[in-house]
Amino acid sequence: MLLTGRAARIASVVTKHGVQELFARRKGPSGAEANRESAKRLRQAFEELGPTFCKLGQVLSTRPDLVPPEYIDELAALRDHVPPLTEAEVVEVMEEELRVPWDDVFESIDPEPLATGSIAQVHRALLSTGERVVVKVQRPGARDEITRDLGLLGAFARKTADRPGLRQIVDPAAVVQHLSESLQHELDFRREAQSIERMREILTPYPHLGVPDVYHDFSTDRLLVMEEIQGGPLTSAPIGPERSEAARELIESYYRQILTEGFFLDFGMVGEIGPDLREGLVLLLMSFWQEDEAFLTETVLNLSGTTARDVDIDGLQVEIGGLLGRYRHLPLKELQLGPLLQDVTTVAIRYDVPLPATMILTGKALAQVQHATAELDPEVDVFAVAGRYLARTTFDKLRVVARPQEMLYEGQKFRARVGKLLEALERLVGARPGPNLQVEFKGFEGVEVTVRRASRRLAFALAAAGAFVATGITADSTQVGAWVPITLGTIAGILTFGLLGDALRRHR
Repeated sequence: MLLTGRAARIASVVTKHGVQELFARRKGPSGAEANRESAKRLRQAFEELGPTFCKLGQVLSTRPDLVPPEYIDELAALRDHVPPLTEAEVVEVMEEELRVPWDDVFESIDPEPLATGSIAQVHRALLSTGERVVVKVQRPGARDEITRDLGLLGAFARKTADRPGLRQIVDPAAVVQHLSESLQHELDFRREAQSIERMREILTPYPHLGVPDVYHDFSTDRLLVMEEIQGGPLTSAPIGPERSEAARELIESYYRQILTEGFFLDFGMVGEIGPDLREGLVLLLMSFWQEDEAFLTETVLNLSGTTARDVDIDGLQVEIGGLLGRYRHLPLKELQLGPLLQDVTTVAIRYDVPLPATMILTGKALAQVQHATAELDPEVDVFAVAGRYLARTTFDKLRVVARPQEMLYEGQKFRARVGKLLEALERLVGARPGPNLQVEFKGFEGVEVTVRRASRRLAFALAAAGAFVATGITADSTQVGAWVPITLGTIAGILTFGLLGDALRRHR
């Protein structure tokens, strides 16, 4: 009965605002204007339908790969219109979670909320031990209401899966899945507490940055108690080296989050970035920094998993080059990396090159961090900071690998793999018996010799290159003895002479 009643309510609001018209196919110059009008009605309907649909609109506003551009700005302006909880309701939730009277734990609670949202409400409070804290309280019934609405949205997505008119506008199944994952995370405050602790570890190298302490003894999945951080607006910070260094740390810490750790926080939402996307974002930033439009285009294709033969490469590269020219040399106060990533996504979609949704969330969070950085120091070059950070982290990784014991281990692994490669090649040309593939090349005398010679030279070249790199790294290190770079340099020289001698030697 409850589901039936809620479904009827949703249908009534959708009809009232004429939202069903957004599924209509539009052509001609009036299409964009019609889309803007439909987006406005959709936003109004979402606001009236409550928390789940407000969050749905917010999620859609970050997904230009799922909805047309006209909807993005309208849905980004969507706000939760929910009445604040009364003091009695706040206390009731707190006592349900603490399992003791609230004044056993708290000296006082500010009745005026700091913030009110569709899922939770935030208040200042004072612990009985005197510490000033901030308390986040989940709204009564929020979980049940959201679970019910997600069930209805899931049923809607399944029933409309085969309607091409709707799928031209949005992919219902993808939207519902993304929304469900986001809301399930936000409903569990213990997961938020874990994310805060993880962020504390990530920010350890940056003395000007930090996150509030979490009082885990008083926190549950519906109640989160955190240290209150006293502060003021960024513009109130004294001008000087400390302020500039804080700006640099802030933007670099974000690069550390997305490029190294694959984890970032965005006002309650958690972003997780897999290794492939992290590598792609590194290349994306570096190619922007170096103004290499050809490689930037290649990186966009790799991020999407699209093959070059399916795409108008020349057209895509021209438009990507236009973005480079428009964005690269703007001052920080004018350069917005969030819109830049969104523009890259828009161009890519136009050429049927869909990019990962996480990339859009990354850009949105980056835009917020960059805005704060620009307020602290508008002269910071975000691309230069990215380049220096990547160079430093790469060098640090190489230094670790260059330690003698790790070098010995990696060398043995390399030797074993080269041996396997040579053995496989010998079997391929029929030079070695084995249980796997055996192919005899009849009529092609010299093939075996050619393959063996190429394999030998490849092994020499790789080993020499590795030895030269290790020599340079250890020569700059204070953690190894002076004999290490000398020894490695000697080995590199021997391998190089061996490669040259093999190249000059006649075929045998």
